This record gives sequence, structure tokens and C-alpha cells, in this order.
Amino acid sequence: MIALGCDHGGYNLMVAIKKYLNKNNIEYKDFGTDSTESVDYPVYAYKVAKAVTEGGCELGILCCGTGIGISMAANKVKGVRAAVVNNEFGAEMTRRHNHANILCMGGRVINEDQAVKFTDIFLNTPEEGDRHDKRVAMITAIENGTFKG
Repeated sequence: MIALGCDHGGYNLMVAIKKYLNKNNIEYKDFGTDSTESVDYPVYAYKVAKAVTEGGCELGILCCGTGIGISMAANKVKGVRAAVVNNEFGAEMTRRHNHANILCMGGRVINEDQAVKFTDIFLNTPEEGDRHDKRVAMITAIENGTFKG
């Protein structure tokens, strides 16, 4: 199950992403918003982040105007590794190397076709282990206040 959320700036991207998910029979839970009317992105970032970290959803996708604000808010929730992606390479590497669990994109930065492509890459790229597991563990240690640098 994929957790979805957006503000008004990412609404059009999310409409395209939901069409892709429906076409591919990928289950999702939509945490809103449901229009281009102005709303506060931290509300949706928090809902998606909690759905991912509490186990209700495996991964999340968030969209706002740039992807930046919504990713910053989501990353405040313990256990979240949200990454802003603006190209195919980033969509792949954030999963493969960084084990990101939330993809963030901006409706004023990329178009709907790009958002769908990046979503497809993100959802279908496996996490690599080895040295990457070690680095992700270091990120977790920073988050937990136990990192020894």
C-alpha cells in the first residue's frame, strides 16, 4: 500500500500519479488534498509520514509546489527518509542507495509525465544492501542521537 499526499501545488501531479497507480492495480491510501485550493502542506506530510512509519503503508509519495517544503515536514517524523526528486537518476538512487521511503516531487518543477515516470522508477527499484545498509544505519543513528561520527 502506498500513502499519497499533496498540497495545492502538487495536486495535478497527484492526479496523474493516481491514474498510474489505478492502471497498474497498485493499492494506495489518499490523505489529500483534493483540489488546487490553498492548504498547508505540513498536514499532508505528517499524515503520509505517520502512515509509512506506523506500518500502514510501505512507501509514500508527497507532492507540493517544489517538493522541498513537504519533504522537510515529512523528514521531521522519526523513521522517514523523504527525498525530493527532479530526474530519473534521482528517483532510482534514492531507493537503491538511500532506501528512501517517501518520494517527494514539485508541481512547479516537473510535469505530470515526469512525476509518473519517477513514481514508476521509485516503486520498482530495489534497495541495495552492503555499504548502503551501513550508511542508512548511520542516518538512523543521527536521527536517534546515537551517531558517533
